[in-house]
Amino acid sequence: MKTTRLRTHSLVSALLIFMLTSMSVRAQDADDFLAQLHSFRVSNYISLDAYYRFIGSGTTNTLNEIVAGINTANDAMNLLAKSTSGVLTAEQIEALNEEFDKFKALMRDNINDVRNTGYPDLRLVSDMANQALTMNDSATELYQVAQENSQTETSPRLEAARMGAVKIAQMMAKYSVRTNSSVAQTFQGTSTEMPLDEQAKEFDQLLEVIVKGKSDGELKALLNDIAAKWQFIRGSYINYNENNVGFVIDRYSKRILESLTTAIGLLQQNA
Repeated sequence: MKTTRLRTHSLVSALLIFMLTSMSVRAQDADDFLAQLHSFRVSNYISLDAYYRFIGSGTTNTLNEIVAGINTANDAMNLLAKSTSGVLTAEQIEALNEEFDKFKALMRDNINDVRNTGYPDLRLVSDMANQALTMNDSATELYQVAQENSQTETSPRLEAARMGAVKIAQMMAKYSVRTNSSVAQTFQGTSTEMPLDEQAKEFDQLLEVIVKGKSDGELKALLNDIAAKWQFIRGSYINYNENNVGFVIDRYSKRILESLTTAIGLLQQNA
């Protein structure tokens, strides 16, 4: 009898360990999925920002930035398609991939126009900007669905950092249109996208959430650096119609994005 109880106890313990391990693996898979979906959103705006600068410069380095952004988004999409987390259906992922294919095709056509003629086809540029916004809206909706389906809680600071990274990348792209003299007079980005000053105020709110809570060491230094750089360029985003030094805004925005990416990694470790 005692031996039977011991065996039963062992089986129950083993089952509990298996269930806990399985739950932990599923939670990690879901978090990895959200991280890839986040990377996808940011990378597409990085490539769009680089394209707007490519219109004015036509340099190989800027073209390489476009390619790098698209490749990173492509890698993220491939990982999303291969994910076994189950937080989104195959149909939902495929629908987003189709939006991405449209964006890539428009990006390719727009790059070829600039390389072949020396100037952009503003209709195609507008189509690409609108497609980027449509794709980002879809990715944002799917991110929220994936969060709900994962049934795992992520910290408000981590979510604010991810949202802040997407927001600063989106702002960079929109600002690049305004500071590129060859297109700014006739093309101002999408007609439905939130104005830059409102986006900047949203970033203010996100940054307020990010800096709250315990921070020390590298994380504290990163958040202080982000806050300082943001204060340096915030006025340019708020008063975006004033003449500002575009490459300085772009450079500082990129550094904020890089620091946010590192901070996101640290916040994930501490979650």
